[in-house]
Amino acid sequence: MERDAFEKLVAEAMDEIPPEFLAQLKNVAVVVEDEPSEEQLKKLKLRRDLTLLGLYEGVPLTRRGEYTMTLPDKITIFKNSIELVAQTAEEIKKIVKDTVRHEIAHHFGSDERGASKAAKK
Repeated sequence: MERDAFEKLVAEAMDEIPPEFLAQLKNVAVVVEDEPSEEQLKKLKLRRDLTLLGLYEGVPLTRRGEYTMTLPDKITIFKNSIELVAQTAEEIKKIVKDTVRHEIAHHFGSDERGASKAAKK
């Protein structure tokens, strides 16, 4: 899939986030990368051959105090990983949507189990 089309899917997934949650995504950048960087993999203690669909990097809302003058949190969606596990364009769309929701759930303080539940809603 062309990068522009993939980025459009990510934007559409963000547009589907309910307004009450979207309003709390202040100072959060959502970006698309082809694959995780070496630094990201090292931080997570993951091997390159493992498939990482998305990543939330930041301080969850549940662990914040005063939060000013700080770099934005970042949600990264990994294009190549999603394309690797999806069989069709429709599957890519669904996985992008689920991954965006999953990573946003981490921003709200969910652990892996909670984030996985949020992704399926």
